[in-house]
Amino acid sequence: MNEILEIILPAIPQSLVMIFASSLIAVLLGMPLGILMTLTRPGGLRERAKLYSVLDSVTNFLRSVPFIILMLILIPLMRLIVGKAYGTAATIIPLSVSAIPFFARLMEGYLSQVDMGVLEAAQSMGSNDFQIVFRVLIPEALPQIVNGITMMIINIIGYSAMAGTIGGGGLGEVAVRYGYNYRRDDVLWAAVIIIVALVQITQFVGNRIEKKVNKR
Repeated sequence: MNEILEIILPAIPQSLVMIFASSLIAVLLGMPLGILMTLTRPGGLRERAKLYSVLDSVTNFLRSVPFIILMLILIPLMRLIVGKAYGTAATIIPLSVSAIPFFARLMEGYLSQVDMGVLEAAQSMGSNDFQIVFRVLIPEALPQIVNGITMMIINIIGYSAMAGTIGGGGLGEVAVRYGYNYRRDDVLWAAVIIIVALVQITQFVGNRIEKKVNKR
């Protein structure tokens, strides 16, 4: 048991750092991107067909690339930013790049579903785009946005485990290196159980927050 703990325990904070950092980056960059796509999409408040077409194409491309392939593509960028293409810090980059378009697309979908009558009422009262976005669109779609963040974090947990196959660090690497390569089933199952627990905790917390912000 002590040997398993010595292997598993250092990997847990590594995974948590990857998950938290990439989730934060994805929200900070994916939310503005989703808002911009909502405003510029056909029928949006500031329709810009060419700009939306570019954003839509880039988002679709990044979402279509399998995560393992994305990690390989981004190796030069990982080396440029952190000086290496393996480990916790380096893995945050592909995790963020994969999560940003995912969350941006969710944001676009949630914001575009807000009742047009509410938007027209806000416009009739003289609200500008900034006020409409942050006082109408986001508050109206907040429960869905919370649910989207929850789904994004769960995806990141899965991707962070997948990153372990090519030296990404964390629980995924422990599962591959010790559990699979060294045929340590006890270590493998310990890593799997912790990963599943992280998913369940994330879903539970996300559901609780969603209920609190849902005023309907």
